[in-house]
Amino acid sequence: MVTWTHAAAYAVALVLTLCACAWLTPRAWWRRPNARALGVLGVGTAAGGTLLLAMFGTPPPAPQLVQSAQAQEVAGIDVPVAGAGYRVRDALNLRVAGGVGAERLLVVPAGTRVEATGLRDGDWWQVRATVAGKEIEGWASSLWLRRADE
Repeated sequence: MVTWTHAAAYAVALVLTLCACAWLTPRAWWRRPNARALGVLGVGTAAGGTLLLAMFGTPPPAPQLVQSAQAQEVAGIDVPVAGAGYRVRDALNLRVAGGVGAERLLVVPAGTRVEATGLRDGDWWQVRATVAGKEIEGWASSLWLRRADE
């Protein structure tokens, strides 16, 4: 979906590309329209617009909080309900944020009971677990969790 921010970013990138081309390339390149000029403008505009959107675009959405089982039924997908209990299916990496690139806090042993906080980021759920008498909160892949009643 193209928004006004996307259009503005690419328009600014086009203007910057035109200015850079006028300043950095030989004048003879621009006397007649040709494939080289079109390529330079296209690549410059695409690269500049993408860079501007990366720097100033909208931030990624925040994790969602699901409060009730009704929201789970309406959505038709399995989502974490705050306070719901789950069992760890296999050794589970508990991380500081969602994603395999996030730093690992600890490994939760298989069979451990964890409690969802209700926050989710895609397939990653924030959970609270007690391991070796210490309560810790972190992010886990929902693929390794099973409902406690299963």
